[in-house]
Amino acid sequence: MAVYTDVTDEELEAFLQRYDLGELISFKGIAEGVENSNFLLVTAKAPFILTLYEKRVARGDLPFFLGLIEHLADRGICCPLPVHDRSGAVLGDLAGRPAAIVTFLQGISVRRPKVAQCGLIGAALAKLHLAGAGFGLERPNALSVDGWQTLLMSFAGKADSICAGFGDELALQCDRLQAEWPRNLPQGVIHADLFPDNVFFRDSRVSGIIDFYFACNDALAYDLAICLNAWCFEPDLSFNITKGKALLEAYSGVRFLTADEIVALPILARGAALRFLLTRSYDWLHTPANALVRPKDPQEYRRKLKFHLTVRSTADYGLSI
Repeated sequence: MAVYTDVTDEELEAFLQRYDLGELISFKGIAEGVENSNFLLVTAKAPFILTLYEKRVARGDLPFFLGLIEHLADRGICCPLPVHDRSGAVLGDLAGRPAAIVTFLQGISVRRPKVAQCGLIGAALAKLHLAGAGFGLERPNALSVDGWQTLLMSFAGKADSICAGFGDELALQCDRLQAEWPRNLPQGVIHADLFPDNVFFRDSRVSGIIDFYFACNDALAYDLAICLNAWCFEPDLSFNITKGKALLEAYSGVRFLTADEIVALPILARGAALRFLLTRSYDWLHTPANALVRPKDPQEYRRKLKFHLTVRSTADYGLSI
């Protein structure tokens, strides 16, 4: 279970006294999630999600994350809405951790997205990007191209234990992308982690987008490239061009893609694959054997990166130029 910090009955009772949520009916940990401790909190008023932010989430970033989802929710994006306590605050402390309560969203996440769902997420992502305009806070993307070399150096000496020559392979890709990375693309707030388990569907629509704890400011098309990696590969890791077409056309039908963004998409997709390859490799090498959460195999994103290296234009992803 992805609950790293236990909460006693006394601690919870004292924390909830700050809120106007009615009588507590039930409280239980949620197995999903790898970064924080999450609980389903049911009160007489409604169900909510209580999150305790663990050490990998910097307290200084929380005003950005919580402010962003409030900004997006106010503009019609289906994301959790932070609950204010009686003093107006959305962030408090519980069991020695920063903590917040957000609204509960109905829906089901999918393990194997269908073509129609790829289209829905493409449109939803574009709406999110448009709604993010005007948000007053900024957060640089520490996991973009300028941070990859540093991340690689933190485990380069152990990389070959994953597979022979892996360290040199990663170094080559970091160098190539550093040299090729587009710097003049439209910027804005991006989700940066919009995997299928962070999206809920209900009645053939997107009913919720959650887990904004990698959100930051970066190229909008980079977020689209992350989704190509997360939504459009089959279980055998072959790229499904029909899903890619649905996602890209739905996105561009809501937010116009510039010519520069279209040309840059293969490079951005390589970069998105490398970003998750690096972080998964780091976790694979540094997560203790008795950890509560099992690290994800980096080989998945190694194979996705190899596919992107064969791509010559966005037509290979299904978007006609």
